[in-house]
Amino acid sequence: MLNNQGRPTAPKKLGAHEGKTFSGHRGLLMEEALIFETGRIDATGVDLDEPAAFTPRLGTLAREEEIGLPGLSEPETMRHYVRLSQKNYAIDSGLYPLGSCTMKHNPRLNESMARLPGFADIHPLQPQSTVQGALALIEELAGWLMALTNMEAVAMSPKAGAHGEYCGMAAIKAAIEAKGEGATRRVVLVPESAHGTNPATAAAIGFEVRSVPAGEDGNVHPQAVRALMGPDVAGIMLTNPNTCGLFERQIVEIAQIIHEGGGYFYCDGANFNAIVGKVRPGDLGIDAMHINLHKTFSTPHGGGGPGSGPVVLSSRLAPFAPVPFVRRNGDHLALVEDKVGTQALGRLTAFHGQMGMFVRALSYILSHGADGLKQASEDAVLNANYVRARLADLMSLPFGNRPCMHEVLFDDTWLKDTGVTTLDFAKAMIDEGYHPMTMYFPLVVHGAMLIEPTESESLASLELFIMTLRDLAMSALRGETARFEGAPFLAPRKRLDETRAARAPVLRWTKPEPIVDAQAAE
Repeated sequence: MLNNQGRPTAPKKLGAHEGKTFSGHRGLLMEEALIFETGRIDATGVDLDEPAAFTPRLGTLAREEEIGLPGLSEPETMRHYVRLSQKNYAIDSGLYPLGSCTMKHNPRLNESMARLPGFADIHPLQPQSTVQGALALIEELAGWLMALTNMEAVAMSPKAGAHGEYCGMAAIKAAIEAKGEGATRRVVLVPESAHGTNPATAAAIGFEVRSVPAGEDGNVHPQAVRALMGPDVAGIMLTNPNTCGLFERQIVEIAQIIHEGGGYFYCDGANFNAIVGKVRPGDLGIDAMHINLHKTFSTPHGGGGPGSGPVVLSSRLAPFAPVPFVRRNGDHLALVEDKVGTQALGRLTAFHGQMGMFVRALSYILSHGADGLKQASEDAVLNANYVRARLADLMSLPFGNRPCMHEVLFDDTWLKDTGVTTLDFAKAMIDEGYHPMTMYFPLVVHGAMLIEPTESESLASLELFIMTLRDLAMSALRGETARFEGAPFLAPRKRLDETRAARAPVLRWTKPEPIVDAQAAE
């Protein structure tokens, strides 16, 4: 809260009656019971006729007892899903500061375009002659992605970031095997600060992972890479800007070391939103990079998807691109479905990729134009640096108070001896109406707090967020641990035992014992 002079005031304490209500509701925020507790397994909101006689084809897989799902009326069903949605935090409801996730605004223009007939209602098995417009859109989007990265080819079919990583590393493996070096080049270098999917992807492809230490400044240094190079190195997986929110300033020299040693350079493109229109990855010596359309080009992000992770490839890896891809023959477009030549990977996924994401991404690109894309990157970096500058006097920066890229990284040094942990601080943010930042990642920083405001936020939005964090920080430094222990206090659900939930999840609902009204019983 801010007083009339714009200074933070102490939060209002709840009265004895304010923390608990008979109904469980808090104002207009309704308590939502489980549908097993409100529904009836012997009833449904829809009348269904008994099916005519038929011969089941499920064999031994046929259900032998009642399914046991509760039935709800139509109003109950609507309220159930609306109330569940109200318990979710979304970019449409407030600033979403998750670092390394780029939770940015999704323009509604994108949604309108994705719902146009000819995009929203087509089927991947339609004859290609009936989807020429969709193929033209894929071709145009692919052209933009290659232009923005200065790369020779692009594989459009990967469904998300990790799938894109797999595609890029599979292309690298295929290139190595084509040179007859598959038996010797078995090692991939991965920096300590990398996304966890990087070493997992390399291992899944069949490579051995060798860790590259980060310097005290948070960057990967050429001498550390050179010390690990050898005839067994297939390549490196590097994120730029890296997960510490810093640009790898010596990336060109690192690429030269990898190439001179006969390896390939894979770049994790999760943070591409910081450099679009400013830096072309192909100019840095990168051979393969996935692009999260659901981050950089604002298609819906979170909730498990849908994602989209096209992979751009240099001329060294272009022959190893997977199918399908679009080929133009005059005015006619065709989706090449079969493996071409002896080097191509073949197919990585069932169809062509996420069509809805392609439409949204191209809509975003065309509506912004080259200058708008560049400005979006600049604004994302500006906003992150504004957060850094306004909090640096209270919260500690592990690599010094120097400019960051699109996200700013704090550690927990400033919380020492306060009795408050990174987790406590993040949970207290929920009481203030904010989704917590990314916690405890990257692992190279103790008690990490990674904040990425993106370009979506106005100055007023950033100021309120910053002043809220300042108020929480000052409260922690004053030793007001009661504000943090057990937080959140105002959320529909309180703090959970997340470790126990992960290790011993309860996946089946069991009917609770009935509650006896003692007074009525008397």
